[in-house]
Amino acid sequence: MKQLSTLSYSMLNSILTAVLVFLLLSAGFPFRAAQAAGSTPAPTPPAVTQAESACDSSRTVQVTGSAMINVAPDRALIQLGVQSNGQTPELVQAANAVAIEKVMKAILAQGVESKDIATSLYVIEPIYEDYDSLYIKGYRINNMLSVTLRKVNLTSSILVAALGAGANQVLNVEFYTSELRKYRDQARELAVKAAREKAQALASAAGAEAGCVLNISENSWTYYNSWWWGGPSQNQWTQNTVQNVAPSPSGQGGTGDEPVSPGQISVKAEVSATFGLK
Repeated sequence: MKQLSTLSYSMLNSILTAVLVFLLLSAGFPFRAAQAAGSTPAPTPPAVTQAESACDSSRTVQVTGSAMINVAPDRALIQLGVQSNGQTPELVQAANAVAIEKVMKAILAQGVESKDIATSLYVIEPIYEDYDSLYIKGYRINNMLSVTLRKVNLTSSILVAALGAGANQVLNVEFYTSELRKYRDQARELAVKAAREKAQALASAAGAEAGCVLNISENSWTYYNSWWWGGPSQNQWTQNTVQNVAPSPSGQGGTGDEPVSPGQISVKAEVSATFGLK
């Protein structure tokens, strides 16, 4: 009986000791966890990459780059019409209507579709006896057509047919390309390449090296190369396009068998860019 009591006492001491150790460990764990978290080294800042080190905005070089692509046009725009004179508005209108209808029929007979013929200008005005006079001696109509040709080799034939049918004014013959977007993108890419090459050349001459692009913009302008009744008109096709009709070495235009030669269309792009110096 005495031996059993001693055994029970020993087991009780073991249990109490285990509980005490558990309580001590539980009380010290938050402190150790906090201490372990506090001892974790702070993350080091990321290393500066070569591309970031090249973008130094305090030292720059500013350049422009341009490129031009010459392409054969596949469209033509002819602006022609009939000017009619008469003593009364009714008479001049009737005469002009008959004349312009004949011109349109002649153009349609050449294979041009009606959707490609449009009235671009219609003006009726009085004709005075003299500059300071208020006496009207008659009236004048200017009726102009814009004819779009999808076959540029028909340009001369259309002009001859229209003039033969009664047209007495030819204001403009303009060639262009239906793939302008494609050629403009190509020219722009070459212009950016030219700008980078120029920046590198300037930087090398100064003992430096061109880095990344800090700023870039495209320079746009519009050519005025048409002439309407009453004054110049804006090129209606697009910006950055210019007609460049170059004669052949023999002195004749194009193939030599057409009075009107389409030559080539020059599609130009120009950019301004700022590069950081390394």
